[in-house]
Amino acid sequence: MTHTWPYPPIVAHRGGGKLAPENTLAAIDIGAQLGHRMIEFDAKLSQDGEIFLLHDDTLDRTSNGWGMAGELPWEKLAQLDAGGWFSHAFSDERLPLLAEVAARCQQHQMMANIEIKPTPGLEVETGRLVAQAARVMWENQTQPLLSSFSYRALEAAQQAAPELPRGLLLDSWDENWQAMTQALDCASIHLNHKLLDQARVALLKQAGLRILVYTVNKPERARELLQWGVDAICTDRIDIIGPDFC
Repeated sequence: MTHTWPYPPIVAHRGGGKLAPENTLAAIDIGAQLGHRMIEFDAKLSQDGEIFLLHDDTLDRTSNGWGMAGELPWEKLAQLDAGGWFSHAFSDERLPLLAEVAARCQQHQMMANIEIKPTPGLEVETGRLVAQAARVMWENQTQPLLSSFSYRALEAAQQAAPELPRGLLLDSWDENWQAMTQALDCASIHLNHKLLDQARVALLKQAGLRILVYTVNKPERARELLQWGVDAICTDRIDIIGPDFC
């Protein structure tokens, strides 16, 4: 199946890259201020089924909370400081709901790569609920690109909202990449850029896949990958690898 690909070549990693606390509305605002047209962020479920942004399974690294985030109800998660760890200037920042992020994307006219980041054991439920929510929340925007390292989460997303484009995330090379992406009817494959050389890029493109790579923070490497035919670069250095980089 041929998939449309409306996405730009530069994607702001976790909203604001290294310039703001990751996966927050402040990060999205900073990405927008620099003119970025697409962001990547991580979505998971609270204990009571609310979809919110957080990369890790635990709260410890990027908030003043601790323990497994998915074991807490949204009422508790909503009270946490998700910015103070980054700097005092962001100390009032909160964990955002997916609905708030969708509204901010619409406000800034930014596209989205939603990485489905399930709490262990909740892969299917998270994939299903994120896909169903994304279908509604982005109804009047460019369809969000759904991605995950979890095959089961992407499979659930495929069943729940088959029309939304999907990308399989791999952090190590898997010789079964073609079978997996075909089974999931993926538009793209999302890879650690260190896995790629020019021959592998050509192989993936020959299979009809778009390629998104992470996390590229050196302009010369970004330029090389784009010249090889990579479709999208996810970067933390949103200040030096900007929306008009290529």
